[in-house]
Amino acid sequence: MSENDLEFRQRLFSIFQTEAQEHTQHICSGLLELEQAAPAVQAPLVESVFREIHSLKGAARAINLPQIEALCQALENIFSVWKNSQLIPDTELFDLFQQTLDALNRLLLTASPNQPNQDRTASKDLITRLEQALRNHRQESAEQKPSTASPPQSPAVEPPPPSAPQSTQTVTPPAAEEKKPLSLPTETVRVATDKLSHLLLQSEEMLAAKLAASQRVKELRKMDASFSSWKKEWAKTLPLVHELRTMLHRSQSTNGHPPQQDQEQALEKLIAFFDWNEQVVTTLKEQHIQRKKSLECDSRTLNNMVNALLDDMKQVLMFPFSSLLELLPKVVRDLSRSTGKQVEVHVSGGEIEIDRRILDEMKDPLVHLIRNCIDHGIEPPEKRADKHKPEMGTITVTVTLKDNTVELVVADDGGGLSSEAIRTVLRRQNPFDAQKIDALPDNDVYAYVFQSGISTSPIITEISGRGLGLAIVREKVEKLGGSIQVESQPDQGTRFLIILPLTVATFRGILVQSAGREFIVPTIYVDRVLRLTTEDIGSAENRETISLDGQPVALVGLDHVLDLGPQQIKPHDTNHIQALVLSVAETQIAFAVEMIHSEQEVLFKSLGPQLTRVRNISGATVLGSGRVTPILNVPDLFKSAVKSSLRGHLSRHSSVEGDNPTSAKVLIAEDSITTRTLLKNILETSGFIVTTAFDGQDALTKLRNNHFDILVSDVEMPHLNGFELTSRIREEKALEDLPVVLVTALASEEDRERGIDVGANAYIVKSNFDQSDLLDVMTRLL
Repeated sequence: MSENDLEFRQRLFSIFQTEAQEHTQHICSGLLELEQAAPAVQAPLVESVFREIHSLKGAARAINLPQIEALCQALENIFSVWKNSQLIPDTELFDLFQQTLDALNRLLLTASPNQPNQDRTASKDLITRLEQALRNHRQESAEQKPSTASPPQSPAVEPPPPSAPQSTQTVTPPAAEEKKPLSLPTETVRVATDKLSHLLLQSEEMLAAKLAASQRVKELRKMDASFSSWKKEWAKTLPLVHELRTMLHRSQSTNGHPPQQDQEQALEKLIAFFDWNEQVVTTLKEQHIQRKKSLECDSRTLNNMVNALLDDMKQVLMFPFSSLLELLPKVVRDLSRSTGKQVEVHVSGGEIEIDRRILDEMKDPLVHLIRNCIDHGIEPPEKRADKHKPEMGTITVTVTLKDNTVELVVADDGGGLSSEAIRTVLRRQNPFDAQKIDALPDNDVYAYVFQSGISTSPIITEISGRGLGLAIVREKVEKLGGSIQVESQPDQGTRFLIILPLTVATFRGILVQSAGREFIVPTIYVDRVLRLTTEDIGSAENRETISLDGQPVALVGLDHVLDLGPQQIKPHDTNHIQALVLSVAETQIAFAVEMIHSEQEVLFKSLGPQLTRVRNISGATVLGSGRVTPILNVPDLFKSAVKSSLRGHLSRHSSVEGDNPTSAKVLIAEDSITTRTLLKNILETSGFIVTTAFDGQDALTKLRNNHFDILVSDVEMPHLNGFELTSRIREEKALEDLPVVLVTALASEEDRERGIDVGANAYIVKSNFDQSDLLDVMTRLL
């Protein structure tokens, strides 16, 4: 194949990937709507999904991807029968559709323009199951079809869809009730988003030229003051020049004692210079005024052009939130099916547009929140019934536009956060701060769910329990320049409020000076600017504070927090201190600075891959003067300012120094020699000291005779299975605190619940096994 052919195939494959993504998303949305739609209104939905499958099949054939083509053909066969009203799908068939869609997405992800797909076994198995399902439903339809010899009957009432089992959830697709026909433009062009992103970045670079032009105008305006000063001084000197000229004329007309000729010449030259100087400065001033007016006009023109270009380019890359929210129904469906809960999701505000880069970054945090709502928030149907709540739990996702920010609210009507459970975790991590923990208000306790390592789950699974999900959410949100808060009421639910900027490239910032250096503080975090006197500063718990709205607020020097200056706050003058009151998640701190210059538009520049994480600094910008100025990371600034946290934030350094979890002694209980050897190699490579046991009874004997720090056990073993082994361990005083990790092929919710009941600390399913997950779980438990 020639180089031109390879290049053409690469371009064709890129086009196919974009088209395939659109098709699979439409198929996903259509399947979710079909699962909830009544049979009487399914026909147009079936036709729509059928067309999407057919188009995807044709595109896969054109690009020579036979596995995708074969899967689409198997799906198309079923939908063809469904179109002719010869099939009524049940819950199991919808599950099979979703599994097929997942397989299609995996194949699309691993597909390459130069080699065929590799996942042949999985696709062949799914094709076989789809064909069998089609034969079964055809056979059922044939058995139910009335005989042609039977007398005419009245039109039959269309049978209702089969009732779903308890674990089935109801999912409301985003804005399903508000769909309106789209008015498509007469002419459209498909352009790769990376090209548009590159064009937007180039457009954003023009902001530097705009700021530089504005800076030149400011500098020229400062020159006005110099000319004004000269004019005042010249006005004072002009009478003296007139007097000198008069004196010269008098001396020339005096007959008695005429002045010397050289004195007359010197005085005439001095007066002539004054006259010339006035003319030159006046001319310079007129030229300066003309240049300033021209530059002001050019600056206004450039500002308007850059602003219009940036606004237009941002609009090109502004995507509706629905492009992110449309993945939620499938996420909710899959998670609720795996957890045995009934959940529906309601979405509003999907039409609000935001920077595509923010949407890309918010995908994982949003999925984390949904997983958290389902796994921790929504109760099982029987528990909801005991609380006189509907068996169907509800998750609400609302997007609203406020000023220049977007508010994203994710709320559930589950059991709410348990403040006592969070306190228990905090006490375990910080045994010396028990009194402070008990004194914390519930609202302050809830904020700790965003701290890494905090989880109230009784067992670690692949869904939750590691205490990392919400910490990742906060980190992502703060990296985008946003903030997140949590509210909760017992048995009423939990509400997460996320505030995001409309765009990540430009924002409003305040230029401040501290220790002779300049910094940019994002305006979104600034509550107010203060001018304090030394009498305004008090002290509480050996910490300098000020009173704000009747509440004490900590006051720290920005130079001290950034390790730039002395530890004590020293005012710039003897009478006043300038300070910024910053707020993060309803916590306030006042930062004293030398000077607050101005608020201005800021173009964000990342620090590059070499400096992916710099404490207290999120990026940099170039001022109109050409100076490179750091942009402060305010959430980081708070952590540095209070060391561990504000208002009694608890230190998490209570672990004994020198403890190294990877030097711990591990016992592996596994009857399969292959799995046993695999786990042993993984753990020994990571530094653990490993002993193995061939079944549960052998493991119990070794635990009684030797010291181990943790047990990793299979469940299905002879003589004593993993559940029984864990239960026996919890009954023995010497072993009751031993961490137990169950690694098993049993994936049902009942088995997980049994693992919790017998006292396991973590439950890892082999089908989802990842050695990094196992090591992370063990390290955390140790």
